[in-house]
Amino acid sequence: MTQQFYVSPEQLMKDRADFARKGIARGRSVMVLSCREGIALVAENPSVSLHKVGEIYDRIAFAAVGKYNEFESLRQAGVRYADVRGYSYNRGDVTARGLASVYAQSLGAVFTADTKPFEVELAVVEVGAMPAQDHLYRLTFDGSIADEKGFVVMGGQADSLSEALRRSWKEDMDFPEVIRAAVSALAGDSGSDAGEAGVRQLGPDLLEIAVLDRDPLSSRGSRRAFRRLPAAEVAAVLGTGED
Repeated sequence: MTQQFYVSPEQLMKDRADFARKGIARGRSVMVLSCREGIALVAENPSVSLHKVGEIYDRIAFAAVGKYNEFESLRQAGVRYADVRGYSYNRGDVTARGLASVYAQSLGAVFTADTKPFEVELAVVEVGAMPAQDHLYRLTFDGSIADEKGFVVMGGQADSLSEALRRSWKEDMDFPEVIRAAVSALAGDSGSDAGEAGVRQLGPDLLEIAVLDRDPLSSRGSRRAFRRLPAAEVAAVLGTGED
């Protein structure tokens, strides 16, 4: 006779949450930081083709940690949602808040109904006319939304990295300053690549960095705020001297 064990709904939800958290914690960290010139997205990512940050719409970007195939499917769904809504109504109707709500519904439905939850954590951000008008939404695997202020840190040692940024981040920083602050925090995060002093060397080949320009029409003559920084520009910002 086969013995059957009863698992309460509460225990099932706890097991799913623990499973998702473990998967996310294995991911390399991503930071999203508001500053004077816009919003910087900084990810530790050695891959040149599998992006952890990307554009959603004119002034909206996406960042994620966890399983690539899962968060990439969510990013693509977000782009489709934004395109359809902007075409059907008005481009101004596409907002980070609306997109975050759609993502929350999808993540929540998978977490409660499917066998396996998504092993992802997302940030949906929208750059405003000034730092106080920036919107940074953090979404967890169960569909919870947090409206963050200043910066968002996901994956890896998120708590220790957040504490490091609280000591160095300022709202009036420019892009080079805030990028250097983020990379400095990442480099101080203990890991397998740490040197004797506990500080890692993170060059452009290990970083993925993009920005949302606060005034792209003036700076680049474009309505699209998202811009991905090439390796040479990252090297110049960090002062590594690489060409």
